[in-house]
Amino acid sequence: MNILILGSGGREHAFTKKLSESNKINQLFVAPGNAGTAQIATNLDINPTNFSEVKDAVLTNNIQMVVVGPEAPLVAGVHDFFLNDIELKHIPVIGPKKDGALLEGSKDFSKQFMEKHNIPTARYQSFTKETLSNGFIFLETLNAPYVLKADGLAAGKGVLILNSLEEAKKELEEMLTNQKFGEASTTVVIEEFLDGIELSVFVLTDGKSYKTLPSAKDYKRIGEGDTGLNTGGMGAISPVPFANQEFLNKVEERIIKPTIEGLQKDGIDYRGFIFIGLMNVNGDPFVIEYNVRMGDPETEVVLPRIQSDLLDLFEGVAQQTLHEKSYEVTSQTATTVMLVSGGYPEAYEKGKEIKGFNSVEDSIVYHAGTTIKDGKTVTSGGRVMAITSLGNSINEALEKSYKNINKISFDKMNYRKDIGFDLQ
Repeated sequence: MNILILGSGGREHAFTKKLSESNKINQLFVAPGNAGTAQIATNLDINPTNFSEVKDAVLTNNIQMVVVGPEAPLVAGVHDFFLNDIELKHIPVIGPKKDGALLEGSKDFSKQFMEKHNIPTARYQSFTKETLSNGFIFLETLNAPYVLKADGLAAGKGVLILNSLEEAKKELEEMLTNQKFGEASTTVVIEEFLDGIELSVFVLTDGKSYKTLPSAKDYKRIGEGDTGLNTGGMGAISPVPFANQEFLNKVEERIIKPTIEGLQKDGIDYRGFIFIGLMNVNGDPFVIEYNVRMGDPETEVVLPRIQSDLLDLFEGVAQQTLHEKSYEVTSQTATTVMLVSGGYPEAYEKGKEIKGFNSVEDSIVYHAGTTIKDGKTVTSGGRVMAITSLGNSINEALEKSYKNINKISFDKMNYRKDIGFDLQ
């Protein structure tokens, strides 16, 4: 079977690596991919949101399944594009159609969905520039901190958490009237702040049945002790120690089942991943947000723990036979630590040669922002590599990752030395 994976980050390298283990695979292609995917697959220099280029690649390379990594092609309707094209409609796409992708594409839609299907989430209201004054009034009913979310996709930058009421009002006006986040903030969701510990649960569904994947916790802040600016993620741990069976049972009964049933009731044929961002508030789960794909760097700790054939599971999604598929997860802990460019998440330089990663032992090196230039592997993004290890405890796994990080170097390389610090 020939598979095309859309995307270029650590998540897509993790998909490529896991799929390459299947004996059903003939050829793997990644578009556009990175230096890591180039080692085990064929990279195609195309934009995942340019659907005519995707179509040409699919037909040229006799692709029999497409796996979508990032959210942008899903929200733009890549799955619908395939279904509406006579030459492509028989090729399964792993990822929801446009109607299902609204769970991530519109914060307002997802909050309405949760309210409609009685899924626990923070109290909220949505506002446009025409209802700005009502937004001010709603802010006054809440206690600090204040949470403002741009409705649309804002590349992970559309959420503000503010401690001052005056600042919250000012930022709301910036978002709505001055389009601080462009089109994404023509509508803004204001919601109450949930005080608890964050984690993520992932679900793979064929639209009828589902498999609950391992839980994970990622670390968004650039600095030690969760300080400094938000990033795309500096590391992750799976499973999450405080997400015991009692808590996960609540997640399944109160959130996963009503989500899958809600999609069915609303006539949304959803086939792919659902990433459920959760807050554990005194032992009760609340949904912070839905994403319609796997997270990054969470994928780098979730997939290594899955012992089943990932392609077999994807075939189950495509054929709606997921409930028949074998699914096993190791009890071991997986940890990943992200190596990032100096200056990230603000301005950083690219093109720095990366040395030593080929001497890593007993850990997995997932490439993210890497490319090949003049025969050398160089940096091409803010988040460069994720170093993942398995162990019988968080400490054992982290020890392996950090030991191997000492072998890797590039100019101004930065990473957090305290991943998992709050779980020990």
